[in-house]
Amino acid sequence: MVNVVITGGAGFLGARLARELLSAGSITADGQPAAPIGQLTLVDRAPLPPDLAAQPLVTGIEGDLLDLLLPGGQGLDATVAADVIFHLAAAVSGECEADFDLGLRANVQATEALLAVVRSAQTRPLLVFASSVAAFGDSPDHPLPDVVDDQTAPNPQTSYGAQKVICEQLVADYTRKDFLRGRAVRLMTVSVRPGRPNAAASGFMSGIIREPLAGQRAVCPVTPDAGVVLSSPANTIRGLLRAASADEAAWGGRSPVNLPALNITIGEMVEALEQVAGPETTALIDWKPDPAIQRMVSTWPGHLRADRAAGLGLAPDPDFRSIIDQHLAETR
Repeated sequence: MVNVVITGGAGFLGARLARELLSAGSITADGQPAAPIGQLTLVDRAPLPPDLAAQPLVTGIEGDLLDLLLPGGQGLDATVAADVIFHLAAAVSGECEADFDLGLRANVQATEALLAVVRSAQTRPLLVFASSVAAFGDSPDHPLPDVVDDQTAPNPQTSYGAQKVICEQLVADYTRKDFLRGRAVRLMTVSVRPGRPNAAASGFMSGIIREPLAGQRAVCPVTPDAGVVLSSPANTIRGLLRAASADEAAWGGRSPVNLPALNITIGEMVEALEQVAGPETTALIDWKPDPAIQRMVSTWPGHLRADRAAGLGLAPDPDFRSIIDQHLAETR
């Protein structure tokens, strides 16, 4: 029996990952045969969705992750008992730019506390850390290559990106010291996210699809020629699970793996939306470039090749229309 912990377990990706694991009833970790899940602990500041809270295998722990990991905190025992940890909890990009201290606490200090608890337990769990494509960026002293690949050096241009790179290095060093078995994966922008908008600077990449499909107006703060790298929710979960299931030889070292990306422009995303839902839907998009967001997006990769992910059997979504179809199927 395997005990699994998901930080950020009530969030969009965390809850989706939990449902996937519960549906399977088992997990493959570190190249070993699939083993049944004995307990699935979901840690989050927010309450669990009702369907997950009702599951007998699920234990919900509600609260601030850093507080929970302090001595006497409710999250301490669950972390110590974990065989596999998916560390997804984080403050998102827009929040981190607006509140520097929040980003340090939620992203760096909470991750450091999680790793310290794992080290003290001496149980060497497998830990999958959700990093971000925001690790890469463009600057005059370190221009972004036309195609980002596994050898491209990180150069974050936001506090969020910098915090993710710091945590990547912490996970790598704890792995080098054999305190845990760490796997850092850089997630692409996930689109289309259902539900309400969040504070991520990239949130408009879901909003310009989600809101018009619901008959609501949406603002696009960048020009149509902006290139972006995307992944559907399903493909993102597939990448997280593969990071857990790969054996050490297949994983291939301590450096982060870039998950597969659909390379596309904002204009091409809107064209795909029009093919699916017609011009009356895309007419609900208001093109209002925001200089701050446009500048931020311009520093992000617009084209990415994920060779290590391909070696793990992962592939990008075939096209953006398939992502829209997936969103519609799941929200109807």
